[in-house]
Amino acid sequence: MKNRLPALMTTSADPRARWPLALASLLLLGGCAPNYYVSRLPCEPAAPKPSYVVLIPSPDGTVGKVVVKGAQGEHVLSVAGQAETLDGQALKVDNRQIKEDFGAARSAQPKIPVRFVLYFQSGNTLTAESDALIPKIIAEAKNRPAVDITVIGHTDTLRSATYNDELGLKRATKISELLRQRGLNANSVTVESQGERNMLVPTTDETYQPKNRRCEISVR
Repeated sequence: MKNRLPALMTTSADPRARWPLALASLLLLGGCAPNYYVSRLPCEPAAPKPSYVVLIPSPDGTVGKVVVKGAQGEHVLSVAGQAETLDGQALKVDNRQIKEDFGAARSAQPKIPVRFVLYFQSGNTLTAESDALIPKIIAEAKNRPAVDITVIGHTDTLRSATYNDELGLKRATKISELLRQRGLNANSVTVESQGERNMLVPTTDETYQPKNRRCEISVR
């Protein structure tokens, strides 16, 4: 029994000439056939994902605001996980999608600096609450590949400005030594004093203010 092929596959009068065209037509049709796992034809180009902005909390848990301006107007994103396309259309994305789209970029970012504030009872003696923060500072430093520490000493306005500059430096030096004694291994430690300048609580001269008697430590 002879094989019969559809007439549309070839226009040749010679039956033997029909086979190459027929096979080529069959392969072409088969190449676009759908399979069991893809809902579109394999040769159909995938629709590009829309570019979008999503609001993600900072490492300390705080959430800022982002303004998106596009064809749909101006919108403010102020809730964690809130997302919009660049033309201003609201978009729903879950944590899995955020990780898939931005995971590589977020892992490539350096860690943001972390700031600690230690308070003093008097002279160079830390309060009990501040002394309890020392292990947390060291643990934060150990989580960074090449850590830099800055320690800045501050005072209230008791005594003269010159005396307070020296006292602030003594406090900063004392904290840097304390950190090393308890296991800090930093790439560099910078120690400085701002004395009675940059007070947390502005006061007049010769005023005792516990919140101004402090050291600020930046771990980066």
